[in-house]
Amino acid sequence: MIPQYLENQGALRKAGIKKVIVYCVNDAAVMQAWGKDQKVGLSLLQLMGDPAGDLTKALDMELTAEGPAEKGIIGRCKRHAIYAVDGEIKAINIAESEDDPAGDKHPEDTLPDAMLEVIRKIKEEEK
Repeated sequence: MIPQYLENQGALRKAGIKKVIVYCVNDAAVMQAWGKDQKVGLSLLQLMGDPAGDLTKALDMELTAEGPAEKGIIGRCKRHAIYAVDGEIKAINIAESEDDPAGDKHPEDTLPDAMLEVIRKIKEEEK
């Protein structure tokens, strides 16, 4: 996911996006290391941790499928992308299906192409 967002920074900026926040249920040290590994640097992307899962729960994005808990993965977040303007959520895309509750196999709905299309449609409707 991160490489696609890095590759599409030009299109995102053109669509008026000022920041892409990537978060997961993890601590700041892990997120910092992940950002360094992915060469996020001074890009549009900002990686943030949600160590207690508070944001994940508030957004109702906690992965509650039995599979991950059975493997010791508890409190994981569903793969999702949010388009927000001035703190108001305009759209949420979730990549989940019955056979893939985490959205790992088919993340397309949360990648830049899908989100740019959502943004385009919303801006068109707001005209």
